[in-house]
Amino acid sequence: MTLYDEIGGFDVLLAVCRRWHELCLTDPVSAHPFERPMHPRHDERLAAYLAEAFGGPHLYTGGYGDESSMMRLHAGNGEHAELDGICLAFFDQALADAGVAGATAARVAGYFRAATLAQHAYRESPDQVPDGLPFPLA
Repeated sequence: MTLYDEIGGFDVLLAVCRRWHELCLTDPVSAHPFERPMHPRHDERLAAYLAEAFGGPHLYTGGYGDESSMMRLHAGNGEHAELDGICLAFFDQALADAGVAGATAARVAGYFRAATLAQHAYRESPDQVPDGLPFPLA
């Protein structure tokens, strides 16, 4: 069984992503990245990314981009440890609010934390992101 199956599939991932977005908007620090113009289907795009990472359908690379393009979207924002901490706590809360618990929640949260930390490698500029980065699977 994949992590995608364990979590309950795309609808549960989308519920987590939507709830995370809602929670982030409640805090002035975590709201900041969401206040600029965004992809109109940001929550769906994030759910597609996570679905693929967790062994589900290739929704992200099948229509939204690849790992390098995703890293470029988040690159060039400098250090933001406070933002990361708040967003990670809200992600944990979104998992709980969506009914994801136990070992499954721990694995999903661990992946999200690792993905957040991986973005630090390109904090100076999107130009730092090489083409062809491998898609990180959970």
